[in-house]
Amino acid sequence: MSEDKTQYGNNRQNSTLKKAMVDALEKSLGVVTTACKSVGIDRGTHYNWLKADEEYAEKVKSIEDIAIDFAESKLHKQIEKGDTTATIFYLKTKGKNRGYIERQEITHDLPNANINIEIIGEDPEVNE
Repeated sequence: MSEDKTQYGNNRQNSTLKKAMVDALEKSLGVVTTACKSVGIDRGTHYNWLKADEEYAEKVKSIEDIAIDFAESKLHKQIEKGDTTATIFYLKTKGKNRGYIERQEITHDLPNANINIEIIGEDPEVNE
């Protein structure tokens, strides 16, 4: 394993490496291993910076959002080309409120709440 450049570095050097890391994350669309290798730090350093430096963490989060936007744009292109699988995936994830779901999701945020669920009707597969 290569020596981590931040092991003996000062704050100025760390600041330079953090900027380089943010740039590398942008180029790799958030792939941490690829970015760390290009900057010459180990993954642990990156994750330590995330915990200790709020500004760095915000920049990294922003890059994660860009990567998701990129993936969504690719998904939309697949839908435009008539890709049925992409269309179904999109509807299952983004169209839940319109009934495009395979299972019922029930959530709540009430502390100490008891919830009773009553299932009405029979599952035809159970009786076969």
